[in-house]
Amino acid sequence: MTTTPETEAHGPVDFVLLEFPLAGLTGRASEELVKLVEQGVIRLFDLLVVMKNEDGTVEVLELTDPGGPAAGFSYFEGARSGLLGDDDIAEATAAVLPGTVAALIVYENTWAAPFVAAVRESGGELIASTRIPAPDVMEALDALEARDAATPVPDA
Repeated sequence: MTTTPETEAHGPVDFVLLEFPLAGLTGRASEELVKLVEQGVIRLFDLLVVMKNEDGTVEVLELTDPGGPAAGFSYFEGARSGLLGDDDIAEATAAVLPGTVAALIVYENTWAAPFVAAVRESGGELIASTRIPAPDVMEALDALEARDAATPVPDA
């Protein structure tokens, strides 16, 4: 968090829902999340891992269960700020496919706080914002690369 004499600034807060097949859990996602927190890139507010069984029932998983599917997130045990409410959890788990594990994560983009402070100090304010999901960006870049590869290069 950046504090200026006039203003306390925070970065934007994101809510993400990540769904994983049970058979593909490697623990790498949790390792990268730990790095982001330890490097101060983000501040984690909430992390909840749920499993949706084949019959549609949802279980909140213990992060400290050493053999469980959420074990990779044990570093974040107790990460509950209250920003993630029951309605949010219900809505998120409704989107999760049966037979998968999902991580609900709420975090602040602390890397942006100095920029936010600078904007506010200059009298600026955010009037619009959107996020393009990473898979959409990768798909667009792949399409551009394929187009460029198919375009003949003129002789010099």
